[in-house]
Amino acid sequence: MTRLAAFLMCSVLATPGLAQELRATGDMGVVVERATGSVLIVDQSDHAALARVEGFGDLSHASLVFSPDERFAYVFGRDGGLTKLDLLTQKIVGRVVQAGNSIGGAISDDGKLVAVANYAPGGVNIFDADTLEQVAAIPAGGKALGLEDAPGRRFVFSVWDTGETRIVDMSGAEPKVTTLTDIGAEPYDALITDDGRTYIAGLFGEDGLSAIDLWDETPTARRILPHYGRGQQEMPVYKMPHLEGWAKAGDQIVLPAIHHHEVLWIDARTLEETGRTQTHGQPVFAMARPGGRQVWVNFAHPDNDTVQVIDSMTHQIVGEMVPGPAVLHMEFTARGTEAWVSVRDENKVVIYDTTTLKPIGEIAAESPSGIFFTARAHRMGL
Repeated sequence: MTRLAAFLMCSVLATPGLAQELRATGDMGVVVERATGSVLIVDQSDHAALARVEGFGDLSHASLVFSPDERFAYVFGRDGGLTKLDLLTQKIVGRVVQAGNSIGGAISDDGKLVAVANYAPGGVNIFDADTLEQVAAIPAGGKALGLEDAPGRRFVFSVWDTGETRIVDMSGAEPKVTTLTDIGAEPYDALITDDGRTYIAGLFGEDGLSAIDLWDETPTARRILPHYGRGQQEMPVYKMPHLEGWAKAGDQIVLPAIHHHEVLWIDARTLEETGRTQTHGQPVFAMARPGGRQVWVNFAHPDNDTVQVIDSMTHQIVGEMVPGPAVLHMEFTARGTEAWVSVRDENKVVIYDTTTLKPIGEIAAESPSGIFFTARAHRMGL
């Protein structure tokens, strides 16, 4: 290298505004600001917002997934928008409005494909993760939801209108779709266990749930908890509960109960019920702290100012906090030392120490909802 070239390089690196700060992605996360179509990029260690990025469309029911290298977030908007966000440059690098009404998405186990579940016109669209070019369209004959990634470059989703679950294998040149019928009435959401073996669909239209063993050569649906709620008066549902893979605590699966003020405990091996915990209100998220010892639960309106903590060994409530009105989501740091809680109606995210259950930080945000940390890039079903 010549002296002139070396001088010019040093000058560029030393010039403020031209040099880009080096930053690792493992400490970063994204907070959805649902009312303004924007997101906050946050730093976990500093308990701080790094940047606000706008232009994501309707985020009233938004979720996202991360690329395997943790650099990119794929944001799924309610308006059918699929938006690719670069966490390092803090800019949108791709966006496509691929449907009229969407309800979440997933990324394949190899990180090459991103799938979006659609209410209108229905079905699942699949895109190249690099370019956002569409590579497949999977019709469904109704509202597609409960979309999860599964091992072997597969996606699994259910159809509200038809009571079906579809397994989409994208490992070959063309999609291979397996349709399982008679899943149950109105499957509304689903989870997949962290080993990628069991897909569980919740049923809105009848008691119980359906489970599918994805390791089976010819998967079939098995009804579980068929008598749950039988003979009990159902309560109005103010917000649909969510089933997700983070609700596996050790050798148990914990699920928010629909129509009732309780969570259900299921043996992850036998899929038999092992207990119930009465809760403050109708649970929306039942989320296991990493390690599985605690489960944190938030609730639907009008009880949505409260979070309860349940011991997964005793199934007893061991803590209760009141972060503020409209707690919409919770997220744990990778090793579970902190829980971040979004409080929509007070425009803030409250950070708790998960040992003491005391608040240790706060970040201002515009109507925050979903909180997502980059550690999700390495976990299935998120």
